[in-house]
Amino acid sequence: MNNLSRALLDWYDRHARVLPWRNIRDPYKTWVSEAMLQQTRVDTVIPYYDRFLSRFPTVDALAEAEEAEVLKVWQGLGYYSRARNLWKGARQVMSEFDGMLPSDPVQLAGISGIGAYTAGAIASIAFDVPVPAVDGNVIRVLSRIYGIREDASLPENRRRIESLASSLVPHERPGDHNQALMDLGAGLCVPGTPDCRRCPISSFCDAFWKGDAADLPVLPKAKPPRIIRWHLVLILSGSRVLMRCRTEKLLEGLWCFPMAERSLEETSPEDWVRRKLHLVPDSMSPAGSGRHVFTHQVWQMQIWSCFVPPEAAAPSGYQFIEFEKLSGLPLPVAMNPALDCLNNLMNVKRSPV
Repeated sequence: MNNLSRALLDWYDRHARVLPWRNIRDPYKTWVSEAMLQQTRVDTVIPYYDRFLSRFPTVDALAEAEEAEVLKVWQGLGYYSRARNLWKGARQVMSEFDGMLPSDPVQLAGISGIGAYTAGAIASIAFDVPVPAVDGNVIRVLSRIYGIREDASLPENRRRIESLASSLVPHERPGDHNQALMDLGAGLCVPGTPDCRRCPISSFCDAFWKGDAADLPVLPKAKPPRIIRWHLVLILSGSRVLMRCRTEKLLEGLWCFPMAERSLEETSPEDWVRRKLHLVPDSMSPAGSGRHVFTHQVWQMQIWSCFVPPEAAAPSGYQFIEFEKLSGLPLPVAMNPALDCLNNLMNVKRSPV
């Protein structure tokens, strides 16, 4: 074991975060935790992790579930493609590996939803395979340690970082080594100003000695998110409301209310309902507004409401859903403002005159 890894593991033994997916050596649970932790804070993940495993405690339990049920249990965590890929991957593990996740990182990386990082995490943490697990935290730590002052997002520099990460992994406790790097990047070697005084490996760090750790890694500036303005229409028919299960990549498989992009629809929302949905509303009223921030998009929603006859048929691609069944559907957090407006409308409708 090299001196850097030894110092890192000594620190980890004293300061490792206590997390429900550690010290269990269960490849499925490691997989679930790593899927949830992508682009999501640890504190946010913990209750979802517990709830998900309570419902789907094993690979076969997840594989046997319906996609809609998996999305419902995942609801609120965001980045729903992770849940969908996890479900598809579980079915693949059942069909190709007799329900047992393989220890080979190459085989793991061939499973839906498992990329190079997750394959390395599962192999090292659950099976003690000495392979790296390179995520954003590790890229930042290694860029500083080795003084990589070129764009870390470029393929040649990414390969260099991965090679350096691989050279560091000890044959003893490779999973703890990888988790120690993750903890270091999450707690001390953070973006912006790292806490170099408390870092257990600062003496090995090129950026520490040269005083430019805060400037690394070098990454391209992120593009500002695209702002999309929507008309969102609550179309009520008796005790039902019109909804659509999305087929687009963003929020695929989740249920949303009818939406029209305002930059593409110059007509009023009432005209859009008539022309595109072939429904005849008796009136159209403003019901509220909402805003939701995705990674690359911001939805700004003007919410409207209208009523159509109880016998109205749903247009192609849509369904009228009974109000009492809404809670059983997987709905994205982006629909929460509209749900609040719908609840307000129902309270007004049910209140005595």
